[in-house]
Amino acid sequence: MKFSAEQIAGIINGTVDGNPSIEVSALAKIEEGTPGSLSFLANPKYEEHIYKTESSICIVNNTFKPSSDLPDSLTLIKVDDAYACFAKLLEFYDTMQKEEPRIEPNSYIDETATVGEGLFLGASSYIGKNTKVGDSVAIHPNVTIGSNVVIGQGTVIFPGATVYRDCIIGENCIIHSGAVIGADGFGFAPNEKGEFQKIPQIGNVILEDFVDIGANSTIDRATLGSTIIRRGAKIDNLVQIGHNVEVGTNTAMAAQTGIAGSTKVGNNVLIGGQVGLAGHIKIGNGVRIAAQSGLGSDVKDGTKMMGSPAFNSDEYKQSYLGFRRLPRILSRLKVLEDKLKEQTKD
Repeated sequence: MKFSAEQIAGIINGTVDGNPSIEVSALAKIEEGTPGSLSFLANPKYEEHIYKTESSICIVNNTFKPSSDLPDSLTLIKVDDAYACFAKLLEFYDTMQKEEPRIEPNSYIDETATVGEGLFLGASSYIGKNTKVGDSVAIHPNVTIGSNVVIGQGTVIFPGATVYRDCIIGENCIIHSGAVIGADGFGFAPNEKGEFQKIPQIGNVILEDFVDIGANSTIDRATLGSTIIRRGAKIDNLVQIGHNVEVGTNTAMAAQTGIAGSTKVGNNVLIGGQVGLAGHIKIGNGVRIAAQSGLGSDVKDGTKMMGSPAFNSDEYKQSYLGFRRLPRILSRLKVLEDKLKEQTKD
């Protein structure tokens, strides 16, 4: 589908500088632009590319002033915030790619389940007993939805994901391929022989509205009660969240993060990649945790953490600076020791 500069400007409330009739049918980074594509320039770091891009249209900030001639084939759309407007167009484009409502062959809906209007159910997908699926839900091929599950309207579940029994998925959530929601928590107790006895995990997982779960991430069901991911939380790929964990609203965590059981993570927390959180600790609101950090104790609101074991990021940087200087300090100490030995000989 093609859109003209004039149409795009109407969508993002921008002003056309150039040919309002020029059309595009693809999106591209400004340095990789080709004829018929739409790009954007928000970061001055990339300004050099706008003078040689082959894109047909580029979204720029109203404050942008070219330092040299732009390509004759390039039309600008000027807006207050180029990055935000391009993100809006990406969302618009993504909406256009959604599957049309239909139920594909070899899929299964249990007779006790209820599904809303506008369902897309991909081939070989399964919806179990007493499950309730809201309106405009997309369940892609090879997805398994267990019994007694609730899925809110507008949610999208991509191929190969699994939602175990009794879990509750809110509205407008996105669950990517390979994710597993509601597998058993890691609950075992050794008996008198030292053998591990499994503790039944009879709770569930609750995803509130607008939660994103990345590919191949796993969220374990609670032993009792619920593992809860609050509204607007964003979970990257390959994240493991243990049983009875609570993740606060608008918290985001990057890939390969692991959170052990019963830990409580506050609101608006940012967690870098490969972070490990021990069990039964509390992470306050607004905390920032640098990549590859390991935390084993509670963290107060607004703290920045770094290192393994992690501590205040400012203190960590000071300590690391001292650590890097350690070889020179040891060399100087050796020189001083040698001089002291020479003096004591006399």
